[in-house]
Amino acid sequence: MPEPLTLDGFRADLAECLFLEPAEVDLRQSPLDAGLDSLRIATLLERWQRAGADVSFVELAERTSFEQWWQLLSARAEGAGRARA
Repeated sequence: MPEPLTLDGFRADLAECLFLEPAEVDLRQSPLDAGLDSLRIATLLERWQRAGADVSFVELAERTSFEQWWQLLSARAEGAGRARA
């Protein structure tokens, strides 16, 4: 069973795709301005869905910052309270 999604894990996933350290990920930044393309977003989405987040590509695309992504992901984590800060 996959590990529950956490804020630290979310940052680490983003950092991996952006070739950064997790601490360097600015949650206020726009995913597109940060350099994520649709393929990388889809890859991240699949990972987060396996961790229990019930979100779609379109829902992520409608949000303009990594912080908004985290709010959505943590609210939609499978089972109340599974996403942790």
